[in-house]
Amino acid sequence: MVKYNCLNPIAPIGLELFTESYEKVDNIEEADSLLVRSASMLDMELPDNLKAIARAGAGVNNIPVDKCAEKGIVVFNTPGANANGVKELVIAGLMLASRNIVGGINWVQTVKDDENIAKLVEKGKSKFAGKEIEGKKLGVIGLGAIGVLVANAAKRLGMEVYGCDPYISVKHAWNLSRDIIYVKTKEEIYRTCDYITVHVPLLDDTKKMINKDTIALMKDGVIVLNFARDLLVNDDDMAEALKSGKVAAYVTDFPNAKTANMEGAIAIPHLGASTEESEDNCAVMAVKEIMEYMENGTIKNSVNYPDCDAGVCVSGKRITICHKNIPNMLTQFTGLFSVENINISNLINKSKGDFAYTVLDIEGDVSESTAQKLNSINGVLKVRIL
Repeated sequence: MVKYNCLNPIAPIGLELFTESYEKVDNIEEADSLLVRSASMLDMELPDNLKAIARAGAGVNNIPVDKCAEKGIVVFNTPGANANGVKELVIAGLMLASRNIVGGINWVQTVKDDENIAKLVEKGKSKFAGKEIEGKKLGVIGLGAIGVLVANAAKRLGMEVYGCDPYISVKHAWNLSRDIIYVKTKEEIYRTCDYITVHVPLLDDTKKMINKDTIALMKDGVIVLNFARDLLVNDDDMAEALKSGKVAAYVTDFPNAKTANMEGAIAIPHLGASTEESEDNCAVMAVKEIMEYMENGTIKNSVNYPDCDAGVCVSGKRITICHKNIPNMLTQFTGLFSVENINISNLINKSKGDFAYTVLDIEGDVSESTAQKLNSINGVLKVRIL
């Protein structure tokens, strides 16, 4: 019986996928796997028997990923599950910024009790005149699951779309419209586009990538959208750019003490993935990741261990090993089985940074003492027998 715990409410459509071989427990100490959305695990004591964590969403900044890797705990996320929901909000953000819709709505509230409101509206609406997006140039920085959808949707709305992503995957490249103009550097986007939207992860080289130096490269009156990560934009530099008029509007899905009070900014309360469909998609993907890992040892969409799919073990036993990515590990594994007179029918080894994952299918059974010997090898973090 596999025991799981939910640190946050998880959409029932996902939990319903668990078979009778899975049991939900309230005590984290009993759990083999955890499902989480936004709950912070950063200060949590991780149980020794914990094997997997699935984040029903893309960001994992609420999970101690490195600490998990050191304990042989595989951390999954659900990239792309909420992509359509975010895409739709980005398109809405384009409209909000281009047409000054928020300003107009707020103004109507100031005159809503005036009996002459209809006349006031006709007289005052010119203050909120905007621009149409058709024919304008949109730059999409980051062509992952969300960026590709945004680029394609904007193109269908009549925009001239530029895309930049030096690490674009083959899958996403195939899904990108052939009409998108692909450029090699972010600087080309900054210099060329009327609208710029960022869809990149928060890394050392992307933190505060929108700053006074990059804003200086942009067109006067540019509109910037950030539905990816709060810290991709330097808030102080953006405030100055809005004040000077260099940036006409800034749309962010990450309100904070600065952006919520920033004149010219439209701060949306982190609604990118806040749709029923996104929550359902994330729950389904997260549960499937847990089940595939617990039943077959398959890793897909892990942020701390390599993807690995050995299929279904049709005979004998399957042994999975989370270990450090250091020399001589495979030799020690196979050497141990040789001494134990155990035949290996299939072996897969994958690595990701400092960590690696090995799957061995063996003929026959395996004793508890053999598992203990594997665990005692220096660099081995967690051994499972399926």
